[in-house]
Amino acid sequence: MVWRCAGMRWAGGVPGLRWEGGRVSVLAYGQWISFRAVGRRLCPGTRGNPCPLEATVPPRATGAQCPACARLDRAHSVAADTIADDPRTYRVYLAWFGPGMTKVGITAEERGDARLLEQGAVAFGWLGRGPLMAARRTEELLRHALKVPDRIPYAQKRAVRHELPAPDVRRREIEELYGRATGLAGWAETLERLDFQAYDHGEAFGLAGLPALSGTVTELRDDGLVAGRLLAAAGPDLHLLDSEGRCLALDTRLMRGWGLVAAEAGRPSVTVPVRKANTDVQDGLFPT
Repeated sequence: MVWRCAGMRWAGGVPGLRWEGGRVSVLAYGQWISFRAVGRRLCPGTRGNPCPLEATVPPRATGAQCPACARLDRAHSVAADTIADDPRTYRVYLAWFGPGMTKVGITAEERGDARLLEQGAVAFGWLGRGPLMAARRTEELLRHALKVPDRIPYAQKRAVRHELPAPDVRRREIEELYGRATGLAGWAETLERLDFQAYDHGEAFGLAGLPALSGTVTELRDDGLVAGRLLAAAGPDLHLLDSEGRCLALDTRLMRGWGLVAAEAGRPSVTVPVRKANTDVQDGLFPT
């Protein structure tokens, strides 16, 4: 039976794989995951509607949508700043991904920490709550004043995830930025400031004792096989220990749109392209 993947989902702090039709397979650390891609990768459509073109999507595209569906999705996106009249309450947050890697962002209050889990934030803290435009204006103020970005590439998050400092170190870095942020003038008047509290996703992600990264899956292919024991999950990434003892990262955004079947026993664990992790240390422009 072929299952078409609709990507990753975090619910109640637990990761799961979504399938076309709405079903979710909850994932548990330590379980064996094994599947084979079949056919071609199809655009999953947008906003609950199938792609009218049934377009084929390039295997290395993390966006997973064809250009037409991506444009429609972006036209209804709060993140793209195309909606100004959303009546919901929003929260401004600081998200920590690694030493020196903190960003500021906003999320609908009703979503709780789901947005932080989806981004792979190892730790985070709330700054304030209020209407969308007040949250957006304050986000921009803090981003420029604190010199922190509003986006951090997944590759950078992935690279530092295997050697993270202790939770108290993570907390202190967020608390220092919180103090600087709340000391700034110019916050939107309708945004309520929130008391400091740090939250940590290290346990939810299963990051304790995660071995060094050996490589990253770059794409799926027809008849390509992926198999390994699930060690951890963070944001859209699954960290698998394959039969060769390698710790591989699989970005589930690359799975979206593929038809997947259970892999037959006895086949090699990974037959899709893998980019080896860069472990070389370079002290200057020209390495020795």
